[in-house]
Amino acid sequence: MKGPIMEDPNVEENQHHEEHQDVEEVQSVSQKDEAKPKRRNLKIIFLIIALIGVTVGTWAFIRYVVPRMSEMNWVSNQMIALYIVIGLLAVAVVAWLILRRTLRTRLRMQKAMRDDPDINDWLVIFNWTPKVLYVPTIIASLLAAGLMFLSEADVSFFGSIPGVVIGGVWLAVFFLNFLVEEYSISIKILLISLVTLGCFLLWLNLLGWVMDFLRLFRHLALSINATGYLLIGIIGLLTIIVSWLKGLFYYMTITPNYMNLQEGPTESGEQIGREDYNSRIDTSDFLERLMGFGRIIITFKDRKREPITVLVWRIQKRAQMLERVRAKFAIDHLQPPPLNT
Repeated sequence: MKGPIMEDPNVEENQHHEEHQDVEEVQSVSQKDEAKPKRRNLKIIFLIIALIGVTVGTWAFIRYVVPRMSEMNWVSNQMIALYIVIGLLAVAVVAWLILRRTLRTRLRMQKAMRDDPDINDWLVIFNWTPKVLYVPTIIASLLAAGLMFLSEADVSFFGSIPGVVIGGVWLAVFFLNFLVEEYSISIKILLISLVTLGCFLLWLNLLGWVMDFLRLFRHLALSINATGYLLIGIIGLLTIIVSWLKGLFYYMTITPNYMNLQEGPTESGEQIGREDYNSRIDTSDFLERLMGFGRIIITFKDRKREPITVLVWRIQKRAQMLERVRAKFAIDHLQPPPLNT
């Protein structure tokens, strides 16, 4: 007699794995389809805002400039400076219209990835400058500039705020930012430092020297005028903007099958197969991670090649996307031939 037919557990496991992959692929395709109306709505909103801006600018020109055209000196130094700015803007617009089909920016690559029917999971990242970690200091500088302007103008109660108090708070924020940017502080080192500081203050309290120790910081009184704070904030913002603009042309595209390293505004770059590199997430810096930043490290099979370290924002989301990309392998689907009419 024949015994009962036993099903192979490996076959059931493979079937379950394939069904799970199919479900993930359907979810990725549906998410891509749902994202298209959102992008279309953003374009419509941008066009509406641009139309409103042009309308307001035209009204202001007709309302304030046209009645005074006869009184204006069109060859004054101020007007010449305005002509230079308008000319530079015109040159920039013309250059963009001519080169926009040639430039291969990060935004254009993201659009190409979204429109590719064979790629459902992908990741495009670029390396932020470490100075982006000074965003709290930049915000503090702009707030301090506003407070100093109000204090110098003696507006309401702002006139009673001492400049050294604003400077002291700003200096504390800058010092914390310096620690975050300069040193890699893990949660273990942070806890040890806090415990050590607490023990030190407790020892000073036993000796009755706590207040004397804190009075030493009075000599660190720092006072900067509003222009100085504003200049610090503007320089910091320009540094971050330059880093973002550089990231438009120097970036990394990771797909299930390959990784593309873009090195310039045109098609200059390098493609590396998935078997020739490995990826690693580094969030060991606790304070840096609290700000939403982390590092993606790419190591290569060729040991002679130096690893690539990329500082990225929203590291939690980027890490999840990278895990999904590295866990899959994309296969091109054959497109049906067109019907002959």
